[in-house]
Amino acid sequence: MSEVTQLLREWNAGRPEARDQLMRLVYDPLRDIAERHLHREREGHTLQPTALVHELYVRFADQRRVEWRDRVHFFAVAAQVMRRILVDHARRKKSDKRGGENIPLTIDTALDVCEERDFDLVALDLALDRLTEIFPQQARIVELRFYGGLTIDETAEALGISPATISREWTMARAWLRRAMSVR
Repeated sequence: MSEVTQLLREWNAGRPEARDQLMRLVYDPLRDIAERHLHREREGHTLQPTALVHELYVRFADQRRVEWRDRVHFFAVAAQVMRRILVDHARRKKSDKRGGENIPLTIDTALDVCEERDFDLVALDLALDRLTEIFPQQARIVELRFYGGLTIDETAEALGISPATISREWTMARAWLRRAMSVR
């Protein structure tokens, strides 16, 4: 059993100090994920990787409803929470500007994680919400791969399905999102 899994189980058992030890242990990987997300954002983004990880910690600090299974489950949940934080931040910034600049998102740019920085995270979130209604498993795969930075194998482990199925569903989800983004 990995150290992360052991600390998660101790946290489940009610040891808050295990949560703090865990967060110190996973801080660097979480910061790497945050950096990847923010690297895709526009220049001058006001949210920094450290702030994103700290916001994640704050949201996890009071978490009592999750029964952590293992390292992969933890990072899958972290991916969901990071998505929410980033989308909430983007929505807040847009509302602050009263309809501020909308930069079109190409799903290839977003999902292939290329170097282009200016895309609309809120538009991706809306498309992903639509995908969730129609193909929930594909939406979950996008969330884990894009927001969580999980590999095909880690995503397969998190969802309990084969890597081949993940690969196939990932390809179909990207195609669906690409089409949904082009007609918006």
